[in-house]
Amino acid sequence: MAQDSMTEQGDPSQMSFEDALRALESIVRRLESGDVPLDESISLYSQGEELRKRCMERLQAAEARIAKLTLDAGGAVTGAQPFGAD
Repeated sequence: MAQDSMTEQGDPSQMSFEDALRALESIVRRLESGDVPLDESISLYSQGEELRKRCMERLQAAEARIAKLTLDAGGAVTGAQPFGAD
């Protein structure tokens, strides 16, 4: 079963966060099973690292879009600050 998982699942840079996470979870399960030959394990690990990077990039991009809303005493939105800019 030495198929290239990345070819089956597509380019990580084109995957949605959810698809990349599912693919990463699948790789982790396969590696944890202990039934994968060494060469395939190395390839899977490399693919998993690419997927992990993709997931982190997507999470960081989402975090950057989140804004902290500022409210006046009446609860009306008066502005927004970038996430983490306290």
